[in-house]
Amino acid sequence: MSDTLQQYEDYWKLTLEYSDINGSNFITTLQTIIDFIDSGKTYQEYQDLQNELFQKFPKVDKGSTRKSINQFVKLGFIETELKSYHTLAKDFLTCTNDNDRRAIFSKILYDNASFNRSVTSYSNQKEINFLIKTLEEVKSLGKDDLASLMTIHDFNKYPQGYVNAIELNAIKQMILLNGFQERKYNQIAYIWGVVIKLDNIVKTKDGKITLSDYANQVATDDSNATEGRDPYLHRIYKSQLIQEADNTFGKTVCMLEYLKYPSLVASHIKPFIKSNKEEAYDKYNGLLLSRNLDGLFDKGYISFNDNGKIICSKGLDIELVSSLNKYKLDDKILNHKRLEYLKFHRSYIFKDNKGGISI
Repeated sequence: MSDTLQQYEDYWKLTLEYSDINGSNFITTLQTIIDFIDSGKTYQEYQDLQNELFQKFPKVDKGSTRKSINQFVKLGFIETELKSYHTLAKDFLTCTNDNDRRAIFSKILYDNASFNRSVTSYSNQKEINFLIKTLEEVKSLGKDDLASLMTIHDFNKYPQGYVNAIELNAIKQMILLNGFQERKYNQIAYIWGVVIKLDNIVKTKDGKITLSDYANQVATDDSNATEGRDPYLHRIYKSQLIQEADNTFGKTVCMLEYLKYPSLVASHIKPFIKSNKEEAYDKYNGLLLSRNLDGLFDKGYISFNDNGKIICSKGLDIELVSSLNKYKLDDKILNHKRLEYLKFHRSYIFKDNKGGISI
């Protein structure tokens, strides 16, 4: 084989022992690994972890057990040498529905997945992150495009963090010449199967994948996009708020007025610029609001008490206050985490943090 053809044998490789992220095998194995880490055990006691999982899920041999552990390292849930786990790993385990679990799965993979990583060796080449950013750039990807991306083994050549359409097409022509797509058909299909599990990834009529903006639902308004915001993580953040509104109210509505507007804003409670990464994309740090209410809330003219009752700044017209006073956030969305964010909003964003008008 020529040097040119050999170069393209260094490609993205990923196999999973358990592919159903909502299945008991996947969840129980992850829980067992996290419990192992929390117990204070180290990589030197790796054999103990293998034995425990082998007893829970007997295999033909322990090779499959090691594969079941390695999958969580590759997917970004667990760090090399079992030193720690992703900050969202426990949130994944405590999810109460498949939609939230899919969203957290997507956040973890986008943030930390590295297919070349294993329990014994570290890699920081983040293939899923690279793929999503490329998808944002080129708008849609087919399996031939995925195959092209899979042959990129030096991300340093693309400091922007993605390839553009021209670069992608050039790579595609090369892999067509060396038959990569035909030879690695199974591996391409396997990674494709992982990618379509990600939140906001949808199939198009022509068999490609694209990012969904919930075209069949009420759109959210991005006109107030903040500098530094990660587009994909913000998409997940918005979609989780939409799903929460659907589950709570039976349709996608403003969480305060309960009205179905043509567009709604995914409004941060603790401002994006004041939030750390986890807070910035935490659905509980958000409310789905109409544009007008978002403007008032964002600028601190309104806030909410712990019971969800609206409070208004003294700077607002009394007739507007009277109109707004009828609104209250539903108790169903006022969990502990959202109440903590609202406490921050009242203390640091609300213009009259020593007391507004509430009639």
